[in-house]
Amino acid sequence: MNGHNTIEQMCPRGSLALGAPPRCNAVLFPSAQCCIVLFFGLLFTRFWLLSVLYAAWWFIDWDTPSQGGRRIHFMCKLPLWRYMRDYFPIQLLKTAELDPRQNYVLGFHPHGILVAGAFANFCTYATGFCNLYPGLTPYLLMLPLWFRAPFFRDYLMSGGLIPSDKESASYLLRRPGGGNAVVIAVGGAPEALDAHPGAYTLQLANKKGFVKLAMEHGAHLVPVFSFGENELFDQVENPRGTWLRWIQERLQRVMGISLPLFHARGVFQYSFGLMPYRKPIHTVGESLSLVNRCPCGLIDDELDDLHELYIDQLCKLFEEHKGHYGIPEDRHLTFV
Repeated sequence: MNGHNTIEQMCPRGSLALGAPPRCNAVLFPSAQCCIVLFFGLLFTRFWLLSVLYAAWWFIDWDTPSQGGRRIHFMCKLPLWRYMRDYFPIQLLKTAELDPRQNYVLGFHPHGILVAGAFANFCTYATGFCNLYPGLTPYLLMLPLWFRAPFFRDYLMSGGLIPSDKESASYLLRRPGGGNAVVIAVGGAPEALDAHPGAYTLQLANKKGFVKLAMEHGAHLVPVFSFGENELFDQVENPRGTWLRWIQERLQRVMGISLPLFHARGVFQYSFGLMPYRKPIHTVGESLSLVNRCPCGLIDDELDDLHELYIDQLCKLFEEHKGHYGIPEDRHLTFV
């Protein structure tokens, strides 16, 4: 496999760099803004003490997101998530056994626009992750920026979301006894710009940080593919080299979040709107065993070898299951 010097390759030849966190900007950005406005707005009302008390609590609780967060099981069990699951619908398929005595790094692909598969499967109990993999607790990584928004940070932590920095992931992977699964949407913000229906373009070239993270902690790598993730929205055509793509990429580098121009259906009509299409999402994965390695003894060749093994397994996973979900035989993963 020639994965070290290409820009774009077709499966099964390719290479994979630390994965980026999921960013559902269409929902998160206005929600975070509302929480910030509420926090400062209360200061100018007779309820100002609420913001003051929360600020004190926030100071005391500052490190909690980086220390496993604060999952609230009641929030994960809300009936709302079952309605979300059934809307598309979303299904988590068990294709491999995961030993709860081990820790895992799950690479989620593709990012898509909404990251619906990752949220429903790993932040709620609606698709039965806890029943399929008893003893394992998933934690979805998200841009640290969102955890700086008052009130909103607590909502994110209630679903098992943690900041997408090495400190937060390492805290979980260092826990003795295993049972922790860190979920990384490897393609992140750049990959959302390639989330077109029928497209299977993954931002994996030179993304090896998540592999190195697993090696440092002796965690097992699990490639995860979510079939149907890119079918939920139509996106304005933005091929590389166009002025639109150039602007989007510049904004992404400056702001840290991507701004895909997408649309789908409305609430009462199907021609135009921002609600996602009702397309089924099926999420599958496969585990790669990994022996413990000393962090100070990492060798580039070892990292490259495991990186290539990961992409081989991801390609194999895609090829084995694509026929079940209407993907033509001549369609393969493309890595950029």
